[in-house]
Amino acid sequence: MYHLGDTICAIASAPGGAGRGIVRVSGPAALDVVASCFRSRSQARPANVTRPTVLDGVILLPPTAAGDAADLLPADLYLWPTARTYTREPVAEIHTLGSPPLLATVLATLCAAGARAAEPGEFTLRAFLSGRLDLTQAEAVLGIIDAEGRRQFDVALKQMAGGLSRPMQALRESLVDLLAELEAGLDFVDEDIEFISQAQLHARLSEAANTVAALVEQMSARGDVADTLRAVLVGWPNVGKSSLFNCLTGGASAALVSEQPGTTRDYLVAWLDESDPAAARRCQLVDTAGFEPEASAVGPGRLAQQTTAEQATSADVLVLCLDSTRPPNAWEQEQLASQSPQPRLIALTKCDAPRQLDRVTISKFAPAVAIVETSAQSGLGLDELRQAICRLVLSQATGEMSAVAATATRSRESLRLAAEALARAVMANTDQLGEELVAAEVRAALAELGKVVGAVYTDDILDRIFSRFCIGK
Repeated sequence: MYHLGDTICAIASAPGGAGRGIVRVSGPAALDVVASCFRSRSQARPANVTRPTVLDGVILLPPTAAGDAADLLPADLYLWPTARTYTREPVAEIHTLGSPPLLATVLATLCAAGARAAEPGEFTLRAFLSGRLDLTQAEAVLGIIDAEGRRQFDVALKQMAGGLSRPMQALRESLVDLLAELEAGLDFVDEDIEFISQAQLHARLSEAANTVAALVEQMSARGDVADTLRAVLVGWPNVGKSSLFNCLTGGASAALVSEQPGTTRDYLVAWLDESDPAAARRCQLVDTAGFEPEASAVGPGRLAQQTTAEQATSADVLVLCLDSTRPPNAWEQEQLASQSPQPRLIALTKCDAPRQLDRVTISKFAPAVAIVETSAQSGLGLDELRQAICRLVLSQATGEMSAVAATATRSRESLRLAAEALARAVMANTDQLGEELVAAEVRAALAELGKVVGAVYTDDILDRIFSRFCIGK
């Protein structure tokens, strides 16, 4: 774990050369550290600054040869001497020429003066631990850094501004107040005092349960995906997935095609062909190995099956490929009858050959799923399939994103457990099982909600989150 009493420093500007580069310092000795190597043209001393200030001056760099005078590097020094900073400790920034070797030398000079190099995400970690940010806002900082498109950037900014923190905090405060009233009633159980009626308790528990259920739905929605969405081809071996993949992607990453089942052992990814530019620029098509349940137990097929399952689970759009020259097998019938969490459609392949499977038969198993008849040999239905995939992709891309991906992934399980605890509390109150049981379930829900915002955390959780940051943030 990090030593939070240290003074840390890091290059805070983007890698590479630029007209200006920034080195950031934070910690209790930040002003003394920069004072040891900075000289202001106005003779003002950084250690004496009491309010946010900018000083014009030079950085004293180590001499290039023994006996030489120190090299002078022009710089502006930005100082925030109080706790009203991002990290809630004194902060200084050196703005100077954006030459990577020069910035590295400035960093080494600061370390020699008593600072240490910051770990990835350590500035934001300090902001979190000092209460400046909660965990969802800290993850939003990473979301801003990693954003690949405007939608992701806007969602991260909204979350950074408290778009998720505020309703979560209001929910936790409401449950804390409710728990206090329950426990007061338990403390004075022998007194003729009613702190909260059963009807009031039911109403407040139901309201909290509905709020958490809505959060669970938001975090689970497919709208919180990246700007680049993935349509995954799945199916039994040798149904023609790879042939479709090659046709739909224009042969950009040609998949191996063979009559021998199991030719595809890994997965291939390529951009959907540009027939519909609005969707194709944001949709990747994935070709996977055929599902073979018996191959998942042993042998080289095990890894391929695991990879296929992972790709299908993470898909934004699922394309189930069925061979029209034979009836559906048991596994395919099971897939048709199952409820997919993702939008899906069915590609009926090899429709240029004599058929044993048609739309009517498929509709018996999956009446509400779109079906496209295709042939990689004749080109039948390829444009229709491409357009159908694009429509599903665009419907996903225009969905409302509620949180950055990291927050959604981390929070889903805690929110689910909180929802279950509140549902049990409602049931216990309805069945009059006792306020002790209701209070216990409310405590369990609060503990899970605390994990979401970081009121409850462990060192390994913080390590997993902040280790993904870049240094200097």
